[in-house]
Amino acid sequence: MSVEGRTIFEAPRLYAVGGRDAQRAAPPPVAILLSVYNGEAFLNQQLDSFLAQTDANWCLYWRDDGSQDASRAIMLSFQEHRGLGRCVEIEAEPGNLGVACSYALLLAAAPQDALIAFADQDDVWVPQKLVWAREKLAGLTGPALYCARQFLTDEKLQVFGPSLPLRRIPDFYSALIQNIATGHTVMLNAEAAALIRSVHAPKGVLHDWWSYVLVLGAGGQIVFDDRCVSFYRQHRRNAVGVERSLFARGMRALRRGPKAFMALLVALVVRLQDPDCAEALKPEAGVFLSRLQTVLGGGFGTRLRFLLTERSFIRQRPAETWLFRFWFLFYGSVRLKS
Repeated sequence: MSVEGRTIFEAPRLYAVGGRDAQRAAPPPVAILLSVYNGEAFLNQQLDSFLAQTDANWCLYWRDDGSQDASRAIMLSFQEHRGLGRCVEIEAEPGNLGVACSYALLLAAAPQDALIAFADQDDVWVPQKLVWAREKLAGLTGPALYCARQFLTDEKLQVFGPSLPLRRIPDFYSALIQNIATGHTVMLNAEAAALIRSVHAPKGVLHDWWSYVLVLGAGGQIVFDDRCVSFYRQHRRNAVGVERSLFARGMRALRRGPKAFMALLVALVVRLQDPDCAEALKPEAGVFLSRLQTVLGGGFGTRLRFLLTERSFIRQRPAETWLFRFWFLFYGSVRLKS
């Protein structure tokens, strides 16, 4: 169903999209992008899940981000044996660059016409993951991003339960303050990949959130799959991680604090208004960003009036929204003025 900002929400029961011409055309390959960093404990299980995919039309593009364990040796062994002919190491700019820069390099190296699937080293995909994502992107025009729910697990892949469902349809405004596109569930069509290649993310913003915001800002489509497509391993070395419990989510947010949260919002607002980004955005997105930057530089009353009039500037759940509003009101200008 197409609604606000051409965002699509898909019900749990999904169906193929596209007409006869799309069905007759040769399907594009999937480029799986994997940045590796000290992931030897879990890496082989993820690689096994790639091989188990029911859609075999994929190639793995990987990069080691300066691992100090056996991660690169595991990947080279996979490339020479089980993944022979469908595994490519990207050796440009070796060393530890961080998650966002590493995935930007991988995206730049992937084929221009491929579907792009982000992957993490410590998760496990369900066998139908690529098939489901490909089906939902088929026939869509313009930039489109697929993402989905996950099974949350412990280190041994014991399932706690599914990640939380969406409560409201995401749009560009809410995307600035919350990312619902968990990286290892994301697949981009070629148009979305081209858009994201053309502009780099601001410092501190990961590749999945940047892709999500940019696609929506450009008037593209988000397809959310209510099925769980992966086993999302929760452990102390997660780059981000997620909590199913609303209480635990709240406590994690409080520990992180308002300054870090507001710094990310300001980074997105400022970067998206740079000329190379702004020309890709819909006019209404640019107008909103300009207003938001003015508000962030204003006082408490200015920010309060903004929240009272911008009803879409909210997060998925009421408790999250109220915490965000508190931080926005009392800390909204901290980073912009520093």
